[in-house]
Amino acid sequence: MKPLEGLTVLDFSVFLAGPVCALRLADLGARVIKVERPDGGDLCRSLYISEHDVDGDSTLFHSINRNKESFAANLKAPEDAAAVRELIKTADVLITNFRPGVMDRIGFGYDAVRELNPRLVYGSISGYGDEGPWVRKPGQDLLAQALSGVMWLTGDGALGEGDEAAPVPMGLAVADMFAGHFMAQGLLALLVRRGVTGEGGLVEVSLLEAMLDFQFEVLTTHLNDGGRMPERSAVGNGHAYLSAPYGVYKTADGWLAVAMCPLPKLGEVIGLPALDDYDATQAFRERDTIKGLIAAHLKTQTTDHWLGLLEPADLWCAPVLDWPALMEHEAFSVLDWPQRITRPDGQAFTACRCPLRIDRSVLKSTKHAPSIGEQTQAILQELGRSPKAEANPE
Repeated sequence: MKPLEGLTVLDFSVFLAGPVCALRLADLGARVIKVERPDGGDLCRSLYISEHDVDGDSTLFHSINRNKESFAANLKAPEDAAAVRELIKTADVLITNFRPGVMDRIGFGYDAVRELNPRLVYGSISGYGDEGPWVRKPGQDLLAQALSGVMWLTGDGALGEGDEAAPVPMGLAVADMFAGHFMAQGLLALLVRRGVTGEGGLVEVSLLEAMLDFQFEVLTTHLNDGGRMPERSAVGNGHAYLSAPYGVYKTADGWLAVAMCPLPKLGEVIGLPALDDYDATQAFRERDTIKGLIAAHLKTQTTDHWLGLLEPADLWCAPVLDWPALMEHEAFSVLDWPQRITRPDGQAFTACRCPLRIDRSVLKSTKHAPSIGEQTQAILQELGRSPKAEANPE
């Protein structure tokens, strides 16, 4: 039995942050019903990150909406709204990520919903909270990254005085994903509280707050050391706040990541005695000079050569793998990571499984992402309501 079996989640959200949260709850055993517009459904269905599609929907949609059901409803239509209210009365969790005020205007805000179901746990994800000058700003991942300061941590810094180092966005929608995972934490916490008190509750998170928490280590440093700005290394920057040798280096045939290592020991192992001249304080102050010496030296041999020296000496390092190299490695195969999902028409889709293990077992599900309204009729019957008339084929 999965931990959340028996719970019903209504996923009103679109795109990424809310659906990621709902996906995690589904993988943990909850029944997730995606409430979406009959005319086009979740806009993520047409948000393509490659030219490939599955049954007319983007692979992105399928990756974050597998293991769910779909209930098609126009929330502005009285009959559909009434059906959704009946559905809410039976649910345990509701997730939304519309701009502040949207759900209130159509009658499905927290206060209205609480009247229908006091035990409901309601989760709301916004871009920047429900007050302040950014309330109406689009809650989009790249914009949240730009406003959060995180773009000044990644990528190499300036080479010298007067040079300008560009801000670098992260290559993933991290604001959306972190907000979704934080929302899952909050919902689970309120479900635990409901088990004690019998009452539901409201949990809120914004993309901006998720990104601030994501940076809590370095922001805490910034707030307590005089407000100094981060300084990215100009050579193989791995972390704006860590000293040499921390970073990524080119080798004769690839790339090597080197983490925290005592410089004298590193120099001894790789045959670079010049590192003996630098103490721990200089490892910060002269970081780029030191890393330049290391970078020039590591280019002279292959990645495997350096791994053969560094790993036996317990100096922390790893080859920089691309996806094919990772997936060919035995360490990946033992994870049992991909899961194969077959759609009703027989088309197969490979998805990533949930990263959690429960009672020493991986969590997998072969349930495909639904087509728009795929379960509407069945859910209406569960509610004791008459199924909708089929659309006229003409």
